[in-house]
Amino acid sequence: MLPAVAIVGRPNVGKSTLFNQLTRSRDALVADFPGLTRDRRYGYAEVDGRTAVVIDTGGLDDDESELGRLAEQQTAFAIAETNLIVFVVDCRDGLTAADQRIAEALRASGKPVLVAVNKSEGVDAEIETAEFHSLGLGSPLPIAALHGRGLRSLVQAVGEQLPNSDEPATIERDESVPAVAVVGRPNVGKSTLINRLLGSERMITSAEPGTTRDSVDVMCERAGQRYLLIDTAGIRRRAKVSDTIEKFSVVQSLQAIENAGVVILLLDAREGVTEQDLHLLGLVIERGKALTIGINKWDHLSLARRRQIESQVARKLRFAEFARVTYVSALHGSKIDDLLDNAMRAYAAAGQTFATPRLNEILERTTAAHQPPIVAGRRIKLKFAHQGGRFPPIIVIHGGRAERMPHQYRRYLTNAFRDALGLVGTPLKLEFRSGENPFEGRRNALTRRQQKRRQRVIRHRR
Repeated sequence: MLPAVAIVGRPNVGKSTLFNQLTRSRDALVADFPGLTRDRRYGYAEVDGRTAVVIDTGGLDDDESELGRLAEQQTAFAIAETNLIVFVVDCRDGLTAADQRIAEALRASGKPVLVAVNKSEGVDAEIETAEFHSLGLGSPLPIAALHGRGLRSLVQAVGEQLPNSDEPATIERDESVPAVAVVGRPNVGKSTLINRLLGSERMITSAEPGTTRDSVDVMCERAGQRYLLIDTAGIRRRAKVSDTIEKFSVVQSLQAIENAGVVILLLDAREGVTEQDLHLLGLVIERGKALTIGINKWDHLSLARRRQIESQVARKLRFAEFARVTYVSALHGSKIDDLLDNAMRAYAAAGQTFATPRLNEILERTTAAHQPPIVAGRRIKLKFAHQGGRFPPIIVIHGGRAERMPHQYRRYLTNAFRDALGLVGTPLKLEFRSGENPFEGRRNALTRRQQKRRQRVIRHRR
């Protein structure tokens, strides 16, 4: 399983800024679940060649309000399900009583802790971090999250503390037994769908949201094909946690997405497409996963409501047009085989291998129909293409100044390759590489000769 790192600390010490730096993204691009918990976000980061789940938690202070207690409770849940804690303190504020209380709680958790002294730009790091040694959590690491200073040392320290894993950052998948992760908000019918596919009441189902708390793997055979179905905990839309034993296992859901060969995103037809659904969909696409979308609870809806939902799906899911949408009823079993077939088509598309001549023929035809743009007074030239990977398919395009390709033309090429290759249900990634100019060294040599000749002429005139 992927290791998890939780970022904790007082409010306004720079936790979210550090989170964005580690995940190399902005708030709009990370797995941001508004209302899930107070200021709690999930994302992925590359640490020492491995992928880790990073958790941004709410600020801990003496706030006795309901929101304050809720933020503290959710931070405790994040600490319980993480492998390493990064405790962020403020260099400008110095060591506070709140920092000391948080440090006591972190020591009691038994988890390894790294102290990151943020906002240390422009000061003597050794002097400013000296007082934080008294926390008893090891040597503090000075950083400036806003400017990215000191992050390399912090990431290196995180990599040394994370548990060793034999799994690489890109997980190899057994194509003979596809892993299918069923994800979505609570109470959309994930466990009911898996029970229908299994033909038995394997999963506990209830109308109460949050019934499933952990990811559950179960083998399934249907129509002669074996699958590994992964039932995940619903990713909450609201912070309604009253049961102290309930852990909101978002980390396990994100790990299930990472380990799956294909993802079924289940939506509730009665509630329509929510912002939470869009955030989760964006996360699946960002990880390059094969994808199919199921609109559940389609039964008992009026014709007018169905037309309204279809229009909403077409409008809001336009950025995921490559994914097929199936309207199902997990309770009654209608269209669930179509949903699984679409998932398998997406899985097969993500694992395809394409011949280089075919890719070059598509590139030539596409660029002839619409030439690459002119950038800085020179037209970008694309020379040849080849496949660079699978799950998802990666096409590498070589050419002159290719790294300056504008976003609009990248999208044009992506759609052209997708249509020509017939890819459905999988993201397609294009990588642009510029070849070295064979005349670059010769031009520099000529310049040096010209300089030497000029110097000889000057000496001769003297």
